[in-house]
Amino acid sequence: MHIQSALASPKGHPGILHPYAPRLVAFEYIRGSRPKPHTLIFIGGLSDGLHTVDYLSDLILALQDTEWSVVTPLLSSSYAGWGMSSLAQDIDEMAQCVGYIRDHKKSLYGHGKVVIMGHSTGSQDVMHYISCANPRPRHPILDRDIPEGQYVGLTRPSVDGAIMQAPVSDREAALWLSKLGTEYDTPEEIQEVYRKTIQEAQKRTYETGGGDGSTIYDTIVPLATTTRMYYPADTPLSSRRFLSLLSPQSPQRPDEDDLFSSDLADEHLQTTFGMIRARGVLHGKGQLMVLYSGRDQSVPPWVDKVALLQRWRTILGDETWHRDSTIIPGASHALSDPDQAEPRRILVERVTGYLEDVETL
Repeated sequence: MHIQSALASPKGHPGILHPYAPRLVAFEYIRGSRPKPHTLIFIGGLSDGLHTVDYLSDLILALQDTEWSVVTPLLSSSYAGWGMSSLAQDIDEMAQCVGYIRDHKKSLYGHGKVVIMGHSTGSQDVMHYISCANPRPRHPILDRDIPEGQYVGLTRPSVDGAIMQAPVSDREAALWLSKLGTEYDTPEEIQEVYRKTIQEAQKRTYETGGGDGSTIYDTIVPLATTTRMYYPADTPLSSRRFLSLLSPQSPQRPDEDDLFSSDLADEHLQTTFGMIRARGVLHGKGQLMVLYSGRDQSVPPWVDKVALLQRWRTILGDETWHRDSTIIPGASHALSDPDQAEPRRILVERVTGYLEDVETL
């Protein structure tokens, strides 16, 4: 497939704004005149929102003469919302978006494939969507208004494919930061900040209040503390999400967000990668493609990327692991640096080739 450069594309992107759930919208990028029965739903990482990942322009342009459109949903966790959100809430909203898009495309074309693609923490959303129980288990905060015995949960619609780009470990990235230190803190100082913050978050993860005094609420990690860890100054971070990202009981007891750390045991990977086929959310012969960045700034130097991907492949099985999964040479985390033209070309080539395969399923 001929791939054009996003450098030649106009600054604006035409499309359709879809209200897929109350107070939630998704933007469908539509270029060219071809019918678009198939959909690539793109989920960004922490602090991402509408068109905040640079290489998305490359994908949109590459797909303009195909039957695929790109859809970017805004989730409650988009932009500064991630600190108070969770993977559980993300996949509920993704499920609503997938269901809406399937119905919309069916009404127009009578058929259509849907693939979900995640960047960075969006990869955690993709993995959670296709590997956790369907419906997911009850969440202590998200489902606090539903009595435990009455919880039913939202059944997630199946998808025809799944792509993870830059699936990295937030825990290992934080560990690497604590070894390096920051502009303002020595390694010893930032390690002490992490230690005290984890201790306090574990002690007071939730608090009760409300009219009856018994409603459970998240507690918030002080912004003066989270900014020392290079979290954005405009983003409130709950103790619950902080502990999920840092997962201090890993590798023995990984928290919700700790899906891709290199020290997780095979027994744990069996509950994530190993459950994908059994869950059936990745439909039929659908496969998972992993695109790891060869020069990812978030990945510590002690992580053996080749060995890590091989472990994931072994647990998942060759029938579900897409053959074009790869470590992209020289690729940074978001492929946004000035020297990323070749890594972005490889990424677009892999994604478009994968989507062609999905059409034949």
